[in-house]
Amino acid sequence: MSKKMIGYIITALLVGALIFIMVENSTGQKKSVETPITQASQADALQEEEGLEQYSLAPDFTLETLAGETVTLSELKGKKVILNFWATWCPPCKAEMPHMESYYSKLTDEDQVELIAVNVTESERRGIGEVEKFVASYELSFPIPLDKTAEVTHTYGVFSMPTTYMIDTEGRIAQKVIGPLDEKTLNELVDSMD
Repeated sequence: MSKKMIGYIITALLVGALIFIMVENSTGQKKSVETPITQASQADALQEEEGLEQYSLAPDFTLETLAGETVTLSELKGKKVILNFWATWCPPCKAEMPHMESYYSKLTDEDQVELIAVNVTESERRGIGEVEKFVASYELSFPIPLDKTAEVTHTYGVFSMPTTYMIDTEGRIAQKVIGPLDEKTLNELVDSMD
């Protein structure tokens, strides 16, 4: 078999694997199980471990923002959190940023919603300077934590950008969205969370 043919086979396998992963992520549905609530089941729920499955606790993290402040996810419990992962070189990220900024600019304290846009800084070829230029050119005002080692990105299993996790007021993952979001979709996703 020629090297060219082997290359085609490997490419086809990779594309097939990516399609499989995308289909699996988009078809995840909430399973309803009716069980009586007892003290034992409440205790079990309190000891639930964090994870990336829908309705599991979102893994906690602390990152420094572009502005030099720190963001700790667990400190936002009680609010709905839009946790977005992005990079400056990502065309779909560029497409969604004006929608993110428009949505964020309309939030009030009563909304109890926070938008956290984690820059996967480890993937930025030109470093933090490129992130600063990007943020300035899009006039972004929401917090931009910097994932300099991609540790948080890997913890959340982010392979494609942008990827957004919707986290409810209890700190649980309500939904994962791969791809760009517009303002209307952001509103709908936030409204659907508790």
